[in-house]
Amino acid sequence: MKQFLLTLLLGTLSLSAVPQDLKSPSEFLGYPLGTQFTRHHQVVDYYQYLAEKVPDRLQLVEYGQTNERRPLLLAYLSSAENMGNLENIRKEHLRGMQGESNASKVIVWLSYNVHGNESVSTEASMKTIHALLTEHSNYLRNTVVIIDPCLNPDGRDRYVNWYNQYKNTPYTVDPNSTEHHQGWWTGRSNHYMFDLNRDWAWLTQLESRQRLKVFNKWLPHVHVDFHEQGVDEPYYFAPAAEPYHEVITNFQKSFQIAIGKNHAKYFDAEGWFYFTKESFDLLYPSYGDTYPTYNGGIGMTYEQGGSGKAGLGIITQIGDTLTLKDRIAHHHTTGLSTVEISAKNAEKLNTEFKKFYRNKKYRYKSYLLNGDTDKLDALAQLLDQHQIVYSSGKGGTAKGFRYMTGKTGNIKSSEKSMVISTDQPKGTLVKVLFEPDAKLSDSLTYDITAWSLPYAYGLDALASETKIEANTGNSWSDRPPKGINLSEDTYAYVTDWRSMKDARFLAQLLQEKIRVRYAKKPFTTHGKKYDRGSLIITRKDNENTKNFIPLLTEIAHRHRIALDKTDTGFVESGKDFGSEYVRMVPDVKVAMLSGEPTSTLRFGEIWHFFEQQLHYPVTIIDTSYLESVDLSLYDVLILPGGNGYADFMGAEKLQKLKKWVANGGRLIAMGGAIQGLAVNNGFGLKQKEAQKDSMENLFPYEETAREQLKKEIKGAIFRAKVDPTHPLAFGYGDIYFTLKQKSYAYDYLDTGSVVYLEEGTQVPVAGFAGIEAQKKMNRTLVFGVEKYGEGKVVYLVDNPLFRGFWENGKLFVANALFMLD
Repeated sequence: MKQFLLTLLLGTLSLSAVPQDLKSPSEFLGYPLGTQFTRHHQVVDYYQYLAEKVPDRLQLVEYGQTNERRPLLLAYLSSAENMGNLENIRKEHLRGMQGESNASKVIVWLSYNVHGNESVSTEASMKTIHALLTEHSNYLRNTVVIIDPCLNPDGRDRYVNWYNQYKNTPYTVDPNSTEHHQGWWTGRSNHYMFDLNRDWAWLTQLESRQRLKVFNKWLPHVHVDFHEQGVDEPYYFAPAAEPYHEVITNFQKSFQIAIGKNHAKYFDAEGWFYFTKESFDLLYPSYGDTYPTYNGGIGMTYEQGGSGKAGLGIITQIGDTLTLKDRIAHHHTTGLSTVEISAKNAEKLNTEFKKFYRNKKYRYKSYLLNGDTDKLDALAQLLDQHQIVYSSGKGGTAKGFRYMTGKTGNIKSSEKSMVISTDQPKGTLVKVLFEPDAKLSDSLTYDITAWSLPYAYGLDALASETKIEANTGNSWSDRPPKGINLSEDTYAYVTDWRSMKDARFLAQLLQEKIRVRYAKKPFTTHGKKYDRGSLIITRKDNENTKNFIPLLTEIAHRHRIALDKTDTGFVESGKDFGSEYVRMVPDVKVAMLSGEPTSTLRFGEIWHFFEQQLHYPVTIIDTSYLESVDLSLYDVLILPGGNGYADFMGAEKLQKLKKWVANGGRLIAMGGAIQGLAVNNGFGLKQKEAQKDSMENLFPYEETAREQLKKEIKGAIFRAKVDPTHPLAFGYGDIYFTLKQKSYAYDYLDTGSVVYLEEGTQVPVAGFAGIEAQKKMNRTLVFGVEKYGEGKVVYLVDNPLFRGFWENGKLFVANALFMLD
């Protein structure tokens, strides 16, 4: 009885501390929540209002801004006592990574609207935070809730503004109405058309990098990523579908079930439909559910039916009306249910968080990486953001699995090597990101199945089953900048061509009107050998360039480029600087297509590559007015991947392209664009004919999905052969590991097959490829160049810019721009 009275008293005190005039979202916004979509600035206003009204229980922080300068917010809410002790709660929680914590509070992080047109999420966040501050404030006694109301404000406002422009008044539920059909550029992606829910691990996007800085300061026990799916789908919540990555603990699996059962209790009471254990798996590491899971949390995706098609209301296939109010109610319910069950299991969640960070007995204890310093630098920058510890080697030889050969072998370690151990707090994440081939419990997965960073960064790597000795610290930080003390009377300056750092250096030189040559043959000068593609900057070429030496010094310093000087153009071996094999790098003018039939994702990758990675101008030409554009104004035209090129490339458009190429233009076709050219016999590339089995279509109906897998490639890595003498491959060796997302297959070109799969290399070194797809891959083109008249067609069958993280593929694109004179 005493316990009951105490509980009642505490509840009464908790409620009495809540301002009676704390406005609901509907009261603040001036319209019932769910009757309109709320623009981002209005959402910000509401969260600021709450923070002003209850400053003792809510702290609002702007943790960054988007590319379009919209604020990114986090709301921290708990009891007044907990909020007064918030920093100590955070520190005590993180001590659990060392197994020393006495933490008693649970950290729950709710992330809304990572996909902008899955727009119910942000609306639901406002209802949920209000409820947690009022009628459900008792959940906060032992819980800190962190709410990100909108991870993707640029995409969300794009959708909301579009919908407000096109909707009927009142809205119509007829799915054929324009308000249910977005155009080419939907609100799903961010400014650069990237899917932010595929970027947690790769951190290519501004929003992701800013968010992770804060996420790593908290590493929540529970993280929920709120989404929407097709209009006709019922609600999805945990537990997830197979495949689960093998590092996921039994507790992480079982607590997903517990959370799912708690949700089901509320959904059953309302008669709402839902499903679990289907479609949404826990494998690919760059999702909003898997990344927190690999950092010790319970990461989950919740999917409400609706997405960008539902608007304020729509008729589903079975004749029901799905409204925005319905969608809000569902997300609101699972949000509160998550906090509730987490609060009830605070002690268990803290115990299991500590267990997660105990030393794991993973097969591979260390990873040793050798290779180009620039590539190691790029990898180090990524690891720093993930707070993964790495060191330089101490010498000696290590034995283990060699990525380059796919067999057991040896690699020498030196101070220039990078060593990464799984014996560290982020050891599980290290295993996930670096293991040669992730174990698949089920090939029926939602995303790519291979991503190993040594392959992605083009490094000579080894996975060791024993710990590799390493130095304390690393050799990548605090290095002095290069490129200083250049002389006015030097004949020329020379530097290597090996990485995107070199490409950025060249791009800025060209924009500053500094003339640069490149070597088509290896040469040696002053006892140093330079490979194909090496850059040569002569005093004579730039005698009319104002402030040439100071400008070159500043650019080299900025890009940390080591410029070697030479007082002569007479080389010791190879071709002299006046040879026809030493060519001027052209100041190319580049255009690329946007709009249908290009994919927004594939377009965005190229757009981001030019503006945020290469820093080189590109003109964007929409396909709606392509026919009126004078292509002779451009040296290069890029066709991003996409579906529908076969229909788009009619006879008239194709003839215009062929004429432009024949007159000296350079066409870079990627992915699905190549298929459109091949189907229409646009140039010389031919699709590889697959052998058909008359029995292949005879299988049980319920096996349809798995039978289809035989023809698919689910993001697998293949070992390809490279012709390093071709300008498209300058800066590469004779092996390249390519990431295939599609089963596109093309025969070798008559001449100009630069990167290709040889006989017997159709089996991927990592990831899943169906047996029928593998048969097609034998002896197929990856990258190639076809000469056509005075111009060239560059074929990039696989996407070297995929999601911006396949670092070792990017120099191929730079070569396609600058090295194919």
